[in-house]
Amino acid sequence: MLKIIFTGLSLFGLILAFTFFADAGQANPKVLMKTTKGDMTIELYQKEAPLTVKNFLSYVDEKFYDNTIFHRVIKDFMIQGGGLTEDFIEKSSKPPIKNEATNGLKNKRGTIAMARMNEPHSATSQFFINHVDNSFLDNGVAADGWGYCVFGKVIDGMNIVDAIAKMPTMTKHGMADVPRETIKILSVTRIE
Repeated sequence: MLKIIFTGLSLFGLILAFTFFADAGQANPKVLMKTTKGDMTIELYQKEAPLTVKNFLSYVDEKFYDNTIFHRVIKDFMIQGGGLTEDFIEKSSKPPIKNEATNGLKNKRGTIAMARMNEPHSATSQFFINHVDNSFLDNGVAADGWGYCVFGKVIDGMNIVDAIAKMPTMTKHGMADVPRETIKILSVTRIE
């Protein structure tokens, strides 16, 4: 009887070890964002922000971001896109998601985070890429206490973020900080 229990526990331990190492070996998903200014590769932090990454990838898979624009660009702050067409028509998005800003990730230069309204759990499709460290957007530091959920980082193409952030801007369709030259997101696709 003791031998059966020991064998069962050993088998259970092997299964647990295999599951742990299989999960540990999974690489973070990556996407390629092609813009009219050049390409960026973004690594997504699925473990730290699972709901946000799932939401973002659902838009990627549906080609929602294709032919949208970076509509808000502020040098030494961030570049924002993912919701408006070139004609400034807001695309119909999915319901808002839970804010995962408590995940410990910080709004550092090159990180991608969800844009939202004043309500902490109002993010849908729009995102921003931090041009500089923006600790005032972090959970526990932001004015509303919640902050903005970081869910990935640009791992190649920060020169493109820099170029976009430096674009001259204007007010258009009642919105400030709109790039004078339209900056399109041509496509966002998963890469291995």
